Amino acid sequence: MSDRLKFMLRFPLLLASLIFASCSSAFAGSVQITNFGHSAILIKGGGRSVLLNPFKAVGCASGLKEPRLKVNLILASSELADEGARVAKGVFLVQPGSYRVGGLSPEGFSTVHDRVGGRRFGNATLWRWRQNGLEFAHLGGSAGSILPADKVLLGRPDVLIIAVGGGAKAYTGKEAAKITKELNPKRVIPVQYINGKRPKDCDLNSVQPFLNAMEGTQVIKSGRQLTLSSNMKEKTIIHLMR
Repeated sequence: MSDRLKFMLRFPLLLASLIFASCSSAFAGSVQITNFGHSAILIKGGGRSVLLNPFKAVGCASGLKEPRLKVNLILASSELADEGARVAKGVFLVQPGSYRVGGLSPEGFSTVHDRVGGRRFGNATLWRWRQNGLEFAHLGGSAGSILPADKVLLGRPDVLIIAVGGGAKAYTGKEAAKITKELNPKRVIPVQYINGKRPKDCDLNSVQPFLNAMEGTQVIKSGRQLTLSSNMKEKTIIHLMR
């Protein structure tokens, strides 16, 4: 058989594989993530926008620009000024429960907010939802332990957003690393830590203790914005957003 004939026979298979790859890429969902500082994150994808933990510029969020946005959905850890301020426009959810909002189905689970059984800061809400093909878990605003039942409810997220700065109402680096390893997400976005000069009356630490506890995990400095696709690789990667 001539080389020309062999190529002609192989060409349809090559063309089919290229078409399949192109279609797979076109159908893969993606989201754009924007960091507003502290634990405020905006996630846009699938025609929906979700804002996490909008804040007033007080306490550890002093000096930051408040996220006064118009979005479809707001998911807050609590109604404290630095993680659940009503500064943005959209459906505001802070209480645990199962919801249906504009094609999104967020589920909230209650946990204690501090290390003294909630006696200081009450309870916080952990969130799980699916957006444009990606599974999200939002643990930005809690220092309480994750129970086995919580792990089952949260499942294995594609993207985990977790507080890491310690203090009275956020996981320490070691606590956050333990939870991260148990949930085994594909991507991790640490929030609620000090980046630069510490504001007055703020008890948060830097992200470094978390990175130390996650030694061996790839870290990418992603800047203020990040785009993630639903066909991401299985390995865990930490994205540091500024």
